[in-house]
Amino acid sequence: MSISSTFARTALSAAILLGGTLALAPAHAAAPLAKTSAPGYYRMMLGDFEVTALSDGTHTLDSDQLLDQTKAATIQQALKAADQTHAYEWSFNGYLVNTGSKLVLIDTGAGAFMGSDLGKLVERIKAAGYTPEQIDEIYITHMHLDHVGGLVANGKAVFPNATVRAGKADADFWLSKAQEDKAPADAREAFDHAQTALNPYVKAGHFKPIAADAELVPGIRSVSLSGHTPGHTGYVVESKGQKLLVWGDTLHVQAVQFAHPDVSIKFDSDIGVAEKSRERILADVAKGGYLVAGAHIAFPGIGHVVADGKAYRWLPVSYAEIH
Repeated sequence: MSISSTFARTALSAAILLGGTLALAPAHAAAPLAKTSAPGYYRMMLGDFEVTALSDGTHTLDSDQLLDQTKAATIQQALKAADQTHAYEWSFNGYLVNTGSKLVLIDTGAGAFMGSDLGKLVERIKAAGYTPEQIDEIYITHMHLDHVGGLVANGKAVFPNATVRAGKADADFWLSKAQEDKAPADAREAFDHAQTALNPYVKAGHFKPIAADAELVPGIRSVSLSGHTPGHTGYVVESKGQKLLVWGDTLHVQAVQFAHPDVSIKFDSDIGVAEKSRERILADVAKGGYLVAGAHIAFPGIGHVVADGKAYRWLPVSYAEIH
């Protein structure tokens, strides 16, 4: 019997039962509230590669404190149009790519650096059927704490067998004591976080900076997306003609920045360069029609970008089981 005919018979049976005594059974609400979601991972195929989106958690942040308020009216209008308030719920996503020969993790979440809402990436890796010890390569989009914090726990490497790679310009900046000493006092904690997260890998000889755009393993290559940080890097994953760009923090608040790419986040290292990068990337992915994965787009953060006049719209992937 086909799925469609089985569904039709089931629906007919349900309609008949609604006319009988079963429809009169009282509802019960005695069970306690569970207050948890399913393990935060989503799996899809990209050609021959398996891509698993991993949620490090979600956290509410005040968009008024994060976005450039020179465009405050535009921001509030966009939030209202998306039925959102300034108390915006951010997703924090990482991505695991199994090429068949390499297991590659892109970004590691916040670890213990940002409180109990986040730091769930390792448990999601395990829920998805893998272990930290299995990961061969880790590619960091940039060295902000919510992307590198998961590398370390209690001063030790969480991924002992992995080679960690990140843009050389980010490494030269965030891992430099000289740069830290020149930074304002309230910015130095960011340097401490990056150094704490990366030091176990640097000492073990497991950190390899990316000097230029290049293929890192067959099917995955780096691409410079500078602006958000000096060495902000994206990773292009390709298999059998299918393409996915993991673009890190190209944008942060999807309800605002797809419609208004000229709105920037306050902690871009170079707001002007970051805005130009965002405009260029949005135009390219819309024209090319390939998939995008974003660190702060609502989980699983994978979808397409389409042009809408001078603005853009986000089309998330439809949920599908792998068969």
